[in-house]
Amino acid sequence: MLNKVILTGRLTATPELKTTTGGISVTTFSIAVQRQYKSADGSYPTDFINIVAWRSTAEFITRFFEKGQLIAIVGSIQTRNYEDKTGAKRTAFEVVADEAQFVESKRESAAAAARPVGEFKAPAETGGNTMNFEEVEDDELPF
Repeated sequence: MLNKVILTGRLTATPELKTTTGGISVTTFSIAVQRQYKSADGSYPTDFINIVAWRSTAEFITRFFEKGQLIAIVGSIQTRNYEDKTGAKRTAFEVVADEAQFVESKRESAAAAARPVGEFKAPAETGGNTMNFEEVEDDELPF
């Protein structure tokens, strides 16, 4: 069976390091991930994905990342069942992070942190074509 998730998104809040009663480091946070298409109103829908990181991964994330910063997460989706305050049974879905990586430079990160989450533009809105790709007609492709 395969359960692998790779996400890139912006932190919705600065992650905080916590420690379990057994002394294990943990952090939980969410990232805003824009979808690749525009909705009917012209905006890009955003999904808010819950992430949990343990041990050295949690320590790394809380030491080097803050709200608004772009982060790449590699991990797996896990579910857990619990009872809420009213006694209703619930299921939580979250990504358990195995790895976290920087995606942008410190300068880009500082500029992005100044903008509220949700004001980030997709590449097509920022002029796109930042790598100087040229358009190729389908009939010109070798395959």
